Amino acid sequence: MNYDIIVIGSGPGGYVTAIRASQLGLKTAVVERDSLGGICLNWGCIPTKALLKSANVFEYIQHASDYGITVKDSKADFGGMVERSRGVANGMSQGIQFLMKKNKIDVIKGTGVVKAGKKVAVTGEDGKVTEFTADKGIIIATGARSRQLPNLPQDGSKIIGYREAMTLKTQPKKMVVVGSGAIGVEFAYFYNAIGTEVTVVEYLPNVVPIEDEDVSKQLEKSFKKSGINIMTNASVESVDTSGKGCVVTVKTAKGEEKIECDVVLSAVGIQANIENIGLEELGIVVDKGRILVNDFYQTNIPGYYAIGDVIPTAALAHVASAEGIICVEKIAGHHPEPLDYGNIPGCTYCSPEVASVGMTEKAAKEAGMEIKIGKFPFSASGKASAAGAKDGFVKLIFDAKYGELLGAHMIGANVTEMIAEIVAIRKLEVTGEELIKTVHPHPTMSEAVMEAAAAAYGEVIHL
Repeated sequence: MNYDIIVIGSGPGGYVTAIRASQLGLKTAVVERDSLGGICLNWGCIPTKALLKSANVFEYIQHASDYGITVKDSKADFGGMVERSRGVANGMSQGIQFLMKKNKIDVIKGTGVVKAGKKVAVTGEDGKVTEFTADKGIIIATGARSRQLPNLPQDGSKIIGYREAMTLKTQPKKMVVVGSGAIGVEFAYFYNAIGTEVTVVEYLPNVVPIEDEDVSKQLEKSFKKSGINIMTNASVESVDTSGKGCVVTVKTAKGEEKIECDVVLSAVGIQANIENIGLEELGIVVDKGRILVNDFYQTNIPGYYAIGDVIPTAALAHVASAEGIICVEKIAGHHPEPLDYGNIPGCTYCSPEVASVGMTEKAAKEAGMEIKIGKFPFSASGKASAAGAKDGFVKLIFDAKYGELLGAHMIGANVTEMIAEIVAIRKLEVTGEELIKTVHPHPTMSEAVMEAAAAAYGEVIHL
């Protein structure tokens, strides 16, 4: 029952951490109470992308005539889409099982609680409690769940979270989505694309509020064009579920408005899973619902670490994975660099897609920086025109003095694939002038990166 490392949670933070620990020669175990892969593989990143792909294919069919193709009698099979999504998720979870076996990692089924002396007490499905010891450290990677608001209590049927949104028995005719972060706009796109009447309610002035303002405005424009009703500077005061459906009372600048719908999706953020796992008893410091750690994810108690959604960093799968790798490399005696949180890409997989990294225009100006901005619309891209995907643009922000690429903000088809180039550019400290001279293939959507850089320096060719 002794290990070098025990990881609690098997999401993209936990399982990646365990694999890297095993690669480093550490005897490793993972404690998981549900399915391997955590929320991301089973109820988050992966199955939602499967649903979004189904919506995307259906949209193509609906607009087949735009491509010179005649299609008759097409309709969205909601149940079939959900079934495909679950199949994709199950396949990925089985893939993690294979990786655990390949890397000789023990999977301990049950609910883990951290104890003094680098011990984890695991309660199995049969109620039996077994203790395990981790000589080098215990890594908490228990993830997060949908956040509940007092005036928006989720009942799992009429007021739902993201998990229920993926497995509804029937497609709702009308839906209200509360919150326009990544989860909110992805589900708004999915349900609207397959025929549900969707209203998005956002408390702040812009949808996808953490993004650059130009991106937010473009997404709102694209969403409205596709028939999604957008209400910004608005808040849900209450939801009446006493009738057959829901009556949502929304407070706006013009007064209260009532919206009737079948289902309300609460997409107002997430809450870390840190309750009842032994933190208080050990004295591990928590602030605002997150575990506090240093640059290498050590808590205030030696031998206990935390990564991913349970700490105060961006709640993104790739962030959790990167944190876990750094954490175990440090434990193993290596000398990893702390993670550069200023160079973490964020992606939203609605249509058009949204991707960004680094500073927004507003943040750069508020920091008092002198900047150059280059913007290239996909309406001027040959590949985008050929693909029928002319909505959106690439916007690059450079430091005027040194040419450093401060931030990149993209909205359009495939931009979630294109953003990795920018992350590498920023990591390697490529200047704007060097980027202009980096030959991009033609015709591609990625040419817009080179053209946006050229636009910032007054050298753009195709505008």
